[in-house]
Amino acid sequence: MCGRYASSRKPEDLVELFEVKSWNAQETLVADYNVAPTKDVFAVLERPVRELGPEPVRQLRVLRWGLVPSWANDPGVGVKMFNARAETIHEKPAYRRAFTTRRCLLPADGYFEWHTPEKEPGQKKAPKKQPYFVSPKDGAEMAFAGLYEFWRDRNVPEDDPAAWLTTCTVITTEAEPELARVHPRMPLVLPRERWDDWLDRSLTDADELQALLVPPAPGLMELRPIGPAVGNFRNNGPELLERVEPEESVETLF
Repeated sequence: MCGRYASSRKPEDLVELFEVKSWNAQETLVADYNVAPTKDVFAVLERPVRELGPEPVRQLRVLRWGLVPSWANDPGVGVKMFNARAETIHEKPAYRRAFTTRRCLLPADGYFEWHTPEKEPGQKKAPKKQPYFVSPKDGAEMAFAGLYEFWRDRNVPEDDPAAWLTTCTVITTEAEPELARVHPRMPLVLPRERWDDWLDRSLTDADELQALLVPPAPGLMELRPIGPAVGNFRNNGPELLERVEPEESVETLF
């Protein structure tokens, strides 16, 4: 799964990196080193822009993390729908239409995962969960495969911007062996050569799209132990990403 990630790059840098053609500079976010579900996040997607004509335009948008299906009665369901499994995304009612028509990229520096060590024989207290930060070894920008959806509040006039909520979800896949030691799932990271195809609105065949959801090659990610402060989503800052060796590892040094 992916329930926390970091996204610190400036929107101007994302516009250049993802070759964005349309971006509202007033729709911006500050660096976030502890992104949690229901927070606003940057997303790259392609849709027509009314002022520019009918052709899709690559845009940088701010969406809420936690997908709310268009047919949902309560937007609160998005709290639990922050991940979508790649293996079943084409058949689940909440995701299958977005899979063929509303795909996006979610820029990230890396993501967080927690591992609970097995309890040793005779150990009285349960082992503490150890948080890790997973990021590309070369420091490159990550792009999670994602979906987005529009939800309308029927109690508000349709032409009122407050009537609309745009949300997104992160697609997950099986973790590579090294990362599976911590957690069996991971966000599906799309390499640069697949960005254009994933965002291409003319591509609607579910089988062709499923072929794009291939996990990255093993060995490209760094698994870094970090401190427990990341467990509180109110904590934020680059210090959350600093390496902190697990207590048992530190004890063996003395």
